[in-house]
Amino acid sequence: MHVFVTGASGYIGGTVAVRLLRAGHHVSGLTRDQAKAGQLARLGIEPVVGSLDDADLLAARARRADAVVNAADSDHRAAVETLIAALAGSGKALIHTSGSSTVGIGTEGEASEAVHDEGLLDPGSAWEPDHPVRAARVANDRLVLGAAEREVRSAVLCDSLIYGQGRGPGRDSVLIAALVRQARAGGVVRQVGPGRNIWSTVHVDDVADLYLLALEKTPPGAFYFVENGEESFGAIAEAVARSLGLPGPRPWDPDAPDNVWDPQFARHALGSNSRVRARRARDLLGWDPRHRSITDWILRELR
Repeated sequence: MHVFVTGASGYIGGTVAVRLLRAGHHVSGLTRDQAKAGQLARLGIEPVVGSLDDADLLAARARRADAVVNAADSDHRAAVETLIAALAGSGKALIHTSGSSTVGIGTEGEASEAVHDEGLLDPGSAWEPDHPVRAARVANDRLVLGAAEREVRSAVLCDSLIYGQGRGPGRDSVLIAALVRQARAGGVVRQVGPGRNIWSTVHVDDVADLYLLALEKTPPGAFYFVENGEESFGAIAEAVARSLGLPGPRPWDPDAPDNVWDPQFARHALGSNSRVRARRARDLLGWDPRHRSITDWILRELR
């Protein structure tokens, strides 16, 4: 297939694009950065320079391709609308990237027992997230799922906390990178509250394998969580401290001069719980992830 990937110079999109290349597909990749376009070309990805705001470019590239992976911005409503309109009636695949922060529960670092399954976005479900930003993202997810009624083979992959080194120009996981930035800025690893809050996790290579399977096999209108294990942020922070040879973890102080976290990001991401189960990817697509432990990866690979 010819697959058009938005966000191809990013962490998820770049890794997915490289995986698709290795599977024998032709990949064209959207990037806003001319310098990164050169990096994509050297990897064998056809660079397309533009942004999600370039509706005409986005539509033309989607129509030209056999399938589309939207991995640039889960919250860009106009881009989602453009891609659906361009693919309507074609039967082509549209794989949209979401994130499990949609089910996040802010607890200031305390644990939550709530675990979410994929039925929460099934037709007829009345579930809604408890924050406006999360609600907007879920509205995009539902728009993509609804595109199945317009003859688009649409699917939403809702990724949990991704770890591992990216295979494209984007190399670093967002949340792990945030922990490392804070640690290096202050010389000590920080966690929000007691660090007992838990996130489901998944390795970026396993994520890329699932995108490939979804392109090849997903039925239309399917929603998938993407996870293979879970861990507390306290354990993750402790592994970061050991790997970097720094003290900690210690409680986060939002007023400290070396704090590099936005307070909202700290409380609603690093201090929250996001626990999900990925049953459909295994049952419907035969996904068999290989990596299990985020802390093992940190201790082995993070430097």
